[in-house]
Formats: sequence, structure tokens, C-alpha cells
Amino acid sequence: MPTTPAQDLPLDKRTVRRSTLEELTNLPNVLTLLRIVLIVPVIALMVWDTPKTSFFAAILFGIAAATDWLDGWLARRRGQESLMGKLLDPLADKLIVMATLVIGAELHRIPGWFVVLLLSRELSITGLRAIASSEGLMIHVLETGKWKTALQLVGLVGVIVHYRYWVEFGFARRIVDFNALGFGLLLLSMVFSLASAGAYFNGFLKAIAARKEGLS
Repeated sequence: MPTTPAQDLPLDKRTVRRSTLEELTNLPNVLTLLRIVLIVPVIALMVWDTPKTSFFAAILFGIAAATDWLDGWLARRRGQESLMGKLLDPLADKLIVMATLVIGAELHRIPGWFVVLLLSRELSITGLRAIASSEGLMIHVLETGKWKTALQLVGLVGVIVHYRYWVEFGFARRIVDFNALGFGLLLLSMVFSLASAGAYFNGFLKAIAARKEGLS
């Protein structure tokens, strides 16, 4: 089926197409897309599974994690906050975190039950948010999302590094098991994840109850 040239489109459609392209190519959204693109080399280097490739994978993951803060800061600073950015940013976060967790479990760096539990939590909350949005429900939740994300990202860096290294602590020198350290932070992030999920579910039930009372 032939495509319609841009000049032959009605003015409103051309405006929408141009607006979408401008949103997609602004710097904050480009950084968000970069975070998604970096998933491929991070996973490839992890699967190679040597100390050197794991270290480089951790560096790339760290760059991706930095864009999670930088894209939001730039969007606010440059006045480039957009609907596309609000959709892409959490999607990029979930993709890189879940992809890394799944590969970590496959490489026996993270127990499978942890990945299943976290994935179930994410899918459940995503489903509830979709229902709440379609029903026009306003739900107040705990402000723990940033802590959860920060702990997940730092914990995953440790899991990606994986191997033990000598680390200087002032005048002392100790061997640090980065995988154990990273998984410890991931367990802590799970506490925040489950707390926020419980608060959201409770808020959802309260919003439903309030609506029923308003209709009765």
C-alpha cells in the first residue's frame, strides 16, 4: 500500500507527525532511547562471562543508569517534558532492569525466585495502573519509587561486575564479593518494591470503595 507524502497530508496530520518527530529527537528522549539500545551490549558482555567483559558490561550499565537521571533533569531544565518522554522513561527502566535480571538468573548470579517475584510485582502494578487510568481513579502511593530504582540500579552494577576484587578501605585491603553485595542491595530494593505495591493496591481498593460510596 503506497504511503502518503507528507506534503499531501492534511495540515493537522502533518503537525502531529512533525510534533511526534520533534519529541522523539529531543535530547532527553534520545538519552532515554540510548538506555534501551545499551541493553544489547550489556547483555552480550554479561553472557560472555569473563571478569573483563563483566567489568565493561557494568560500565555500560552505569552509563545507562546515569541517563535515567540525566534525561529527566534535562527535560525539566530545557522545558522539553513530553508525553512520549513520560511513556518511554519508565519503559526503558523496566526493560533494562528486567533484561539484566533475567540474564543474571540464567548465569546463576541471581536466584530465579527473585526475578519471578519482581516480574510478578511489576506486571501486577502495571495492570492496576492501566485499570486505574481507564477508570479515572486517583491513587496516592508511597514516595519510595526513587529509592527502589536507585537500589536496583546500584545492586545490578554489583551483580554485573560479579567477581571478587581486592578493594582498599583506608589502610585496610579486603576482598569484596561484588555479586553478594549487589544482591544484598537488590533484596533491600525488594522491600521498597513490595511496600509500594502494597500501598498502591490498598489505594486502589480505597479509590474503588470511595467511588461506590459516591454512587450510592
